[in-house]
Amino acid sequence: MAFDGIFTGAAAFELNEKLRGAKVEKIYQPERDELVFHLHSTLGDHKLYASCGSSHPGVYLTSEEFQNPDSPGSFCMLLRKHIGKSRINDIYQKDSERIIEILFTGRDEMGYGKNKKIIFEIMGKHSNIILVNADDDVIADSIKRISPGMSRIRPVLPGRAYDYPPARGKISLFSVTLSDINECCLESDISRALLSRIQGLSPLISDQLSTEGDADAIFKKICIIRESLIAGNFVPAGWLKKDGEPRDFHVIPVSAYGELDIIRFESPSEAVSWYYKNKDSANRIRQKSSDLNKIISSALKKQRLKKQRLCEDLLYAEESKKFRLYGELLTANIHLIKQGSDSVRIFDYNNEEEVTIPLDMRLSAAQNAQIYFKKFRKSKTALVEKQKQLSETDSDITYLESSAEHLKRAEKVSDIDAIRDELAETGFIRKRRDLPAKKIKAEPFSYLSSEGYVILAGKNNRENDFLTFRKASRTDLWFHTKDIPGSHVILLTEGREPGENSILEAAAIAAYHSKARSSENVPVDYTHIRYVKKPSGAKPGMCIFTNNKTLYIKPSVPGSILPSS
Repeated sequence: MAFDGIFTGAAAFELNEKLRGAKVEKIYQPERDELVFHLHSTLGDHKLYASCGSSHPGVYLTSEEFQNPDSPGSFCMLLRKHIGKSRINDIYQKDSERIIEILFTGRDEMGYGKNKKIIFEIMGKHSNIILVNADDDVIADSIKRISPGMSRIRPVLPGRAYDYPPARGKISLFSVTLSDINECCLESDISRALLSRIQGLSPLISDQLSTEGDADAIFKKICIIRESLIAGNFVPAGWLKKDGEPRDFHVIPVSAYGELDIIRFESPSEAVSWYYKNKDSANRIRQKSSDLNKIISSALKKQRLKKQRLCEDLLYAEESKKFRLYGELLTANIHLIKQGSDSVRIFDYNNEEEVTIPLDMRLSAAQNAQIYFKKFRKSKTALVEKQKQLSETDSDITYLESSAEHLKRAEKVSDIDAIRDELAETGFIRKRRDLPAKKIKAEPFSYLSSEGYVILAGKNNRENDFLTFRKASRTDLWFHTKDIPGSHVILLTEGREPGENSILEAAAIAAYHSKARSSENVPVDYTHIRYVKKPSGAKPGMCIFTNNKTLYIKPSVPGSILPSS
């Protein structure tokens, strides 16, 4: 469940209790739509996470570790300038809306006091994080800029006055009266009436309230909810599906989940963290993987079309060898050619056949011969250039196919980010200017053979290069599927001579981490690292090797899987 007004109120209460008076130590921006605040208070150190992503918007405390970019994004830099080393003066919810505001107090470079406010709008795909001047509510900037062209009703741009999202005539949950509930109960669909008139209710909670009975019972339930929010008297919980996957979370009992297993939490932040950690991670991986796969598929389509056209150009260039023959025949038989002829038939003694040669009627025989020699020289140059371009295109196709295969096996968001950064470095996708690339640590797949040897497999092409040309020593063994996209696999020998079982297991791992994973009999080349070279200018993961042997093996992995190094 996305934050509704009730959960947002509970979250604001918790954050105010724990963070009021806390000092801002550090601010990071792990993703374009995410912020992490490192805070210090008398109660200890805290990590406040905020996201305005459409799939997981929210503001809550977390203990999760994040990989931060080497250089911060522009909005992160602005926050560091305006609220770095400031203290949190207050945290509160706007009415019963899905908005949390944090007021910061600090001093500027001249020592004068300054008040800033961050407004977290937790509204699905319309979520945003906005920094405003607390004294006049003028926007300093936002993590998502909304131009007048995007929204004529409510632009969000630096220098403009901040306006709250339109209430659409809804009444705050904290201001609802029995009379308001009576009006809702006059409608045929009470749940819909509650949802359209009371601010902060989700469809799930409005459905639940509508089953309470008459207006008095509904109003009594609403009073209990808001008194609990004011007093901080709520019980955060999460519900599990039968397969163990998180179903939902809230701070009040949800009757619709009465048959599901329930987990109690100490705070709203714990409930949110549990939910997104166990569910959203997989969703984010699927979403990011899908987006990147579309980019790779599009790039592959372009490269394959380019290859087709180059092959056609090469075929034409090969046929253009006849231009030299025409020039030679014309030069040798100038005396037979009449001025003004549009063609001439000359017998070719080398091939023992008569050849018809088209002529330009305006030119002499010698000039026609020179035209054909010029065409031949031009096509000869084009042939060399086209062959070079074809070789580069084949390399690009191999690289993209390899990247697509690595993307299929991505297990974490960081795996996908590494592939995206790699594609940006190689020029296949545009680099994000507002968020510098992260320095991602290599975490290859690690296995232990039955004979005790460590076997490593790259998760992407940069890891392939790292394993082959930096991690491995000259005596280690290198494995890769023959002419099939896949991972570089390294058998770390530590100077010893591995047995046949370890070699077969490493080959099976190479087959498993390749496009041929579902096949039964996969060819795998292997050789010592000293025979593997990387050509100058080659793309990540591309190499050449010699002194190799080939095994045919069924893809599999050993039972012993080591933690990522």
